[in-house]
Amino acid sequence: MALSMYEVSVPLFIRALRNLSAILDKGVAHAKAEGTDPAELIQTRLVADMEPLSAQVQRASDAAKGCVARLAGIEVPSFPDNETTFADLKARIDKTIAFLQEVRPEQFEGSETRTVELKLRVGPLTFDGKSYLLGFVLPNFYFHVTTAYDILRHKGVQIGKMDYLGKP
Repeated sequence: MALSMYEVSVPLFIRALRNLSAILDKGVAHAKAEGTDPAELIQTRLVADMEPLSAQVQRASDAAKGCVARLAGIEVPSFPDNETTFADLKARIDKTIAFLQEVRPEQFEGSETRTVELKLRVGPLTFDGKSYLLGFVLPNFYFHVTTAYDILRHKGVQIGKMDYLGKP
């Protein structure tokens, strides 16, 4: 049996988002142990021209829910980017996972050839579903999850590769 578009998207997104949520928990614990304000971690950037931790979580959420909705041929849910606490970020992750779990594998039938057009600041991009998922969304999604991990690791949060990978 061939690997489906659903199988290479929804379960991967859910696993990585759950792992990201657990990593955020370690960020909260680190802030408490160090006696620092958790809000400071949320606004941390690796470098000045990169987005802070909060935006990294928001973009990972956006990539997952946008991809799944577009491939399933349904409306992309809109979440405001207003998270300012770890609890807010975890709630966004939970909302994203809940949405992903509502989408059924059957909704992905034929999605590998479905046309996906994105209207970006740099101009429109058009893909077939397979190229969109494999060449655009998955790298983008993992970039933001990895950057969130890197921000927390850079600030001294005791996380490692297995936190990022989680349990299979």
